[in-house]
Amino acid sequence: MRVLLAGGGTAGHVSPLLALADRLVADDPSTRVLALGTATGLEARLVPARGYPLHEVPRVPLPRRLGLDVLRMPVRLGAAVKSAGQAIKQVDAEVVVGFGGYVAAPAYLAARKARVPIVVHEQNSRPGFANRLGARLTTWVAVSFPGTPLRHAVRTGLPLRPEILTLDRAATRDTARSKFGLRPELRTVLVVGGSLGAKRLNDVVPLLAADLAARDVQVLHVSGVGKEVAVPTSSPGDCPYAVVPYVEAMELAYAAADLIICRAGANTVSEITALGLPAVYVPLPIGNGEQRLNAEPVAAAGGGLLVDDARFDVEWMRQNVLPLLENPDRLAAMGHAAAGFGVLDADQRLADLVRAAAASR
Repeated sequence: MRVLLAGGGTAGHVSPLLALADRLVADDPSTRVLALGTATGLEARLVPARGYPLHEVPRVPLPRRLGLDVLRMPVRLGAAVKSAGQAIKQVDAEVVVGFGGYVAAPAYLAARKARVPIVVHEQNSRPGFANRLGARLTTWVAVSFPGTPLRHAVRTGLPLRPEILTLDRAATRDTARSKFGLRPELRTVLVVGGSLGAKRLNDVVPLLAADLAARDVQVLHVSGVGKEVAVPTSSPGDCPYAVVPYVEAMELAYAAADLIICRAGANTVSEITALGLPAVYVPLPIGNGEQRLNAEPVAAAGGGLLVDDARFDVEWMRQNVLPLLENPDRLAAMGHAAAGFGVLDADQRLADLVRAAAASR
């Protein structure tokens, strides 16, 4: 099979693209994959590093207000569609798969013009413009979360990295904790706000350091590159509070954790539910509200707690998180519920959908 994969700009688009590419090639090594992306997105580094060729297209951001950018957009979009059409011819694509973002819309339009089947994968519960467009041009639509408002949607889940799929948290726990300077025998809270960090989490959680230490709970806090965290100078009972700006191998941080306090991006929610990790979700309060929608079904299933950013403070933590940490049965039940929501074979489900779409040509 010959396939063009379109997605870029953020890890949320690039990671599932690479996971799907790996699955397609693993299923059939003769599969030819070409990725479509921009010169400035993460895909420019990550796609070639994984061994796949990248065809660059011009970046076409959607204007947020009236002005010259609105007048320039048709010209920019036309150039991007032309470039995407060249990529379709280059690989002689039997199917085009889009993951949203700046490069997906040109890919969908070029595929429509070339009469090549389109598969849309939407990572968030609330789809963006590109995937809303793509879903109007095809009946092959995959989503990560139930209830995503796209026509013909089938829930495949979000294709995940092999490091997540093969992680044995119990077997790796002691090694992972030691790597971060934590004590292997203590319960551990992981705090992570994504690669850029989360100011609310960075400000609030350290204020509970003494309360956590008094309960023999240690903390691994991923602050985000360049973000400051007021590290406690001492902890009762010698409970570590480790702060790191960034973790390259997040699977090790997951292995160290008994509970995670995090944002609710699609990748984060999909990874920690697949691993059966109980979580406190604090959705990013800006954007179109997709993070809250991502976490709502998990919380409703009992796999985590959901709290608005503005309500997440010391008092809320004392009322909700500290009692949770003192109740191992409830933590275990929450982890079990999270695992029930997670999807471990999303890469295979999406690959099957892609093959079906290609066969329909």
